[in-house]
Amino acid sequence: MLGAVGSKLTTHALAGAGAFDISAVVSRRAEELYSPPDRTKETIVSSDAQVTFLTQDAYDRLAHELEHLSTTGREEIAKRIEAAREEGDLKENGGYHAAKDEQGKQEARIRTLQQLLKDAKVGEAPESHGVVESGTVVTALIAGGEETFLLGNREIAADSELDVYSEASPLGAAILGAKEGEKVSYTAPNGKQIQVEVVKVETYTGQ
Repeated sequence: MLGAVGSKLTTHALAGAGAFDISAVVSRRAEELYSPPDRTKETIVSSDAQVTFLTQDAYDRLAHELEHLSTTGREEIAKRIEAAREEGDLKENGGYHAAKDEQGKQEARIRTLQQLLKDAKVGEAPESHGVVESGTVVTALIAGGEETFLLGNREIAADSELDVYSEASPLGAAILGAKEGEKVSYTAPNGKQIQVEVVKVETYTGQ
C-alpha cells in the first residue's frame, strides 16, 4: 500500500517537474522570439558604410527629384491607379497592374533618395593629392588593362560618361587609400586574384 502511494507521489512529482521544465523552455523561447536583438554594433557599421560623398550640384539635383516624386509623382500615379481601378475587373486589368508596379518602383526610389540625402557628406570634390579617396577620378591598370573611373556613388556622375565604382565594391575597397604607383589586389567573385596598379588620381571636375 505504501509502495503504491509512494509510486503515485513520485509520478506526480515527476509530472510537476516536467511541467516546470516545459514552462521554462517556453518562456525562454518567447524571450528569444520577442526580445529585440542587440543591433548596436550593426548600426554603427551600417552608419559608417552609408555615408556618401556628394557634390552640391548632385545633392540639389537629387533633392529636387525627391521633392517631385514625393508630391507630383505620387499624385500622378495615384490618379492612374484610381482611373484603372474604375475600368473594372482588376485581375485582367493590365493598366492597373502596370501602374501598381510603377508605384512600387517609385516608392523604392523615394526611400533610396531619402537615405542617400540623409547620410550624404556634401561639398566640393576633394582635391587630389595622389591618394585614392571617395570622389576622386582614378586611372588604374586592372588585370593589365587601363581604366579611368570615379570612385564613389554613381549619383555623383549622373551627367558624366565616367564609369563609377563604389568604395564598397571589391575594387573600390582595394584601392581606397592607395597612392599613385602603388599596386594592390582584390578577389573577384569567381575567386581569382585581380592585380591593380594605381596610375593616376585626379580631382573630379564634373565631367
